[in-house]
Amino acid sequence: MKTKRRHQLKSLSIIGGFLDGVRIDLATGLNCIIGARGTGKTTILELIRYAMDALPRREVAASARKRIEALVDGNLEGGRIELEIETADGLHYIISRAVDEDPIVLDLKRQPTGIAVKSLFRADVFSQNEVESIADQSRYQLDLIDSFTADDIVGLNAHISVVCQNITALAREVETLTTKRATAEEEAKQLPVIEAKLAAFAGGQGNDAAVINEAHRLKGNRDREVRAVRTASTSLCEYVEQIQSLIGHAKAITGTHLPKDLLTGPNAAILTRLHTQMLASATTTDGHLNKARHTIEDFLANLSALKTELQNAHEQQELAFRELIEKHKQHQAQSAERATLERRRNELGERKREADEIARQLAKHSESHQKLITQLSELRDRRFNLRKGIADRLNRALAPNIRVTVAQDGNPDTYQRLIEDTLKGAGVQRGMIAQKLVRLLPPTQLAALVRAGDSRLLMDRGELNADQAAKMMVTFNRPTTLAELETVELLDEPTIELRDGEGYKPSTQLSTGQKCTTILPILLLESENPLLIDQPEDNLDNSFIFEAVVANIQAVKATRQLIFVTHNPNIPVLGEAERVVVMESDGEHGRKTREGTVDECKDSIVTLLEGGEEAFRKRGKRYQF
Repeated sequence: MKTKRRHQLKSLSIIGGFLDGVRIDLATGLNCIIGARGTGKTTILELIRYAMDALPRREVAASARKRIEALVDGNLEGGRIELEIETADGLHYIISRAVDEDPIVLDLKRQPTGIAVKSLFRADVFSQNEVESIADQSRYQLDLIDSFTADDIVGLNAHISVVCQNITALAREVETLTTKRATAEEEAKQLPVIEAKLAAFAGGQGNDAAVINEAHRLKGNRDREVRAVRTASTSLCEYVEQIQSLIGHAKAITGTHLPKDLLTGPNAAILTRLHTQMLASATTTDGHLNKARHTIEDFLANLSALKTELQNAHEQQELAFRELIEKHKQHQAQSAERATLERRRNELGERKREADEIARQLAKHSESHQKLITQLSELRDRRFNLRKGIADRLNRALAPNIRVTVAQDGNPDTYQRLIEDTLKGAGVQRGMIAQKLVRLLPPTQLAALVRAGDSRLLMDRGELNADQAAKMMVTFNRPTTLAELETVELLDEPTIELRDGEGYKPSTQLSTGQKCTTILPILLLESENPLLIDQPEDNLDNSFIFEAVVANIQAVKATRQLIFVTHNPNIPVLGEAERVVVMESDGEHGRKTREGTVDECKDSIVTLLEGGEEAFRKRGKRYQF
C-alpha cells in the first residue's frame, strides 16, 4: 500500500473568531498540537476539516456533522479559515472558506481557479471518539474502506446514481404508456363485434351486392382519410404551440439570472460580456425556433387548401354514393346504419393501432430496462471488487492481528424497510413478510416474479401463503414500485475483527480499548491523504501506544503527513514529531505560543503532557529509573 505521491497541508491561517490571527506552518511528517483544555486544539482540527469540505455525511452521521458545524460557527464568528496545500502532483493552492459559504480554491496569487476542493485534494479527518465509532458502525467501516480508493468509489457511485435515475424515469414512462394502452385496448375490444355486423351487411345476396360493398368500403375509407388529416393537423398544431412556448425562454433566463443590478458592480465588465453573449445566444436560438414554427405554419396553411380540395372530392364521391344507394332500394334502409358502423370501426381501428404502437414502444422499453438492470449489476459488482481488493490489501498489511472482510449486499436494511413501507395498509403482517423475503429473495428476483405475475412461484420461494402472495402482487405490480425494488441499495457489509486467542472477534463485540486497538492501525497505513486525528491515544494504554501506535507513526510519517491533537507525550516525543504546536488561551482568545521541533518545545511538552518537570522527575525517582 506504498505510495510516493502525497497531498500535504502546508499551513493554516484563521481570520476572525476565537483563534483570530493564528497561523500554523505544518511539517511533511508528524505534527502534534498540544495545549491545555479549552485552548482551541480541537477547533483547529475541525476548522481544517470544514475548510476542506470533509464533514461527515448527513445520511451517515447527521448529529456529528451538526456538532462540527455548530463548533465552526461558534468559533469562527463570521471569519474564515485558509489552508495552503500542495497536491500529490506538486501543485500549490489556497483553500479559503467562510461560515455558511462554499470553499474557494485560489492560486498562490489569490485568484479563484474554479476548481472544486474534493476533485483536487483529500484528507482523512477523525474527530475525538470517532475512531471508536468506526468500530461500532458498519457504515463508518465501509466509508473507511472506501477512503483507500475514494476517487474510484466516487466515480462508480455517480455512475450508479445515473443508472438508477434512468431506471426510475423509464418506469414512469412505462407506467404512463401502460395506462394508455389499457384504455385503448379496452375500447378496441368492441372491434370484432362491429366487424361482424359489417360482415353480415356485406354478405347480402344479389348481383348488386359486390357493387354496394365496394361503395361502402370507399365511404369508410373517406372517413379514415378525414380522421388521418385531422389527427395530423392537430398534432402539428400542438407541436407549433410547444415551439412557441420555448420562444423567449432563453432571454427570460438571461434576465432572471443576470439582473441589471449585477451589471453595475465591481465585476460589471465580466458580467456585461456574459450578459451580452447569453442574450446573443438566446436571440439566435429564438430565430431558429421562429424559423421552425413558420415552416410548420406554412405547411398548415397549405394543408388547409388541401383539406378543402379533399372535402370537395369527398362531396362529389358522396353524391355518387347516394345515387347508387337510391338505385338499389333494398339496401337504402341499411345504408345509414352501415355508415355509422363503418365510422365506429374506423374509430376503434385507430384505438387498436394506438395500442399496437404503444406495445411496440413498451417492448423497446423492456429491452432498455433489461440493459439498465444489467449495467447496474455490473457497476455494483465493480464497486464490490474494489472494496474486496482493499480488504485484501489491509489483511496483507495487518495480518494476523486484524482481519477485514466485505460481504457483497450484506446489509439488507433498506430493502426490508422498502417492503414494509410498500405493504402499509395491505392488511398483512408486513414485518414478518419483509423478513422472509429479505432472507429468501434478492430484490431483482422479487421484482421479476411480480412482473411475471407468478404467484405460485412467489409462494414457494418466498414462503408466503396465497393471501400474502396475492397482496404482494397487487401492491408491488406497478412499474415505479418495481423500479424501487430493482434499484434499492443493499449495502456491502464490512466486518473488521481483532485476533482473540485462536479466533477472531468482530469490532462491535470488543471493549472500548480493543476497538481503538483494531481501528487505529488501519488509519495509520500509508496513503497519499494527510491523516488528522483528535486524540488518537483515547482509550489506549501507554504500552500499546508505545509498541504499536508509535511504531506505526515512525513507519508511515516518511510517506504520509500526520496531524494529531494529543495529550500523550509518547506520541510527539517517541514519534519524533517534526512539528509541535503549543496552544494557550486567556479565556477570550486562543493563540499559538510556540511552534517547532520536540527539542524546541521540550519545556511545553514537559509542562503540559508530563505534569511539569518536578512531577516528571518524581515519577522517575519513584520508578527507580
